[in-house]
Order: sequence, then structure tokens, then C-alpha cells
Amino acid sequence: MEITPLIPDGRQVIESYGDGRFRVSGVAIEGSLLVMPTVTFSWSAVDASTMTLESLAPVLAADPPIEILLVGCGKRLVPLAPALKSALRDRGIGADPMDTGAACRTYNVLMAEGRRVAVALLPV
Repeated sequence: MEITPLIPDGRQVIESYGDGRFRVSGVAIEGSLLVMPTVTFSWSAVDASTMTLESLAPVLAADPPIEILLVGCGKRLVPLAPALKSALRDRGIGADPMDTGAACRTYNVLMAEGRRVAVALLPV
């Protein structure tokens, strides 16, 4: 019995992570990433403290708009700066920090459900 969700063609699926890199839809990428349902970008952030609204510009410009931003903070959860979380909320985006592994798994589930989700990933 097949139990994996049906993923529409063209969707970005996070297949693996570790050793400072990710595999997204068959492509190995080193360093930090922004992953949205149809596109993946390299990301300039090196830790949670360097994350800014400006560094999330592709997420803010997404069409249709992103509703949920998961933040993979590395090996363990790091709270988002209150000003950043508030600025995202003002733009209609709920932000949830978690460890990178949890963020990868949660993104895949929400994306497969057709949710308007993005994930900002710091490598582990």
C-alpha cells in the first residue's frame, strides 16, 4: 500500500538535510535556503540572529502570498526576534521557529496539503 502523499509536479520537496547541505527536489544545495512550494533560493542568513525582514524578501513577494513561515534554526529552536515576528504577522504571515529537521518535515507535510507555506532553513 502506497502511503506517501501525492505531490503535484513542480513542487519543491525537501528530501534530506545534514552536513551543511540540503537535497531539494533532487538538487543538492549547500548553506542556508528559503524553500517555497515552487521555488528554492539560497539565503544569506547564517544564524537566527542575522535573519531580517529584508533577508526574507522572496517570501514577502510570493504570489500567492505565503501564510506560514517555518524557520529551521539549526540543531535547536531559537526564538525569533519579537520585532521580526511582529512585522511578519503584520503582513499576514505566521512564523514558527523550530529545529531544522522538524522544519523540513513540517514543510513537506504542509506543502503536500496545499498550504501556502515557506521554510527558511539554516543548515545542520
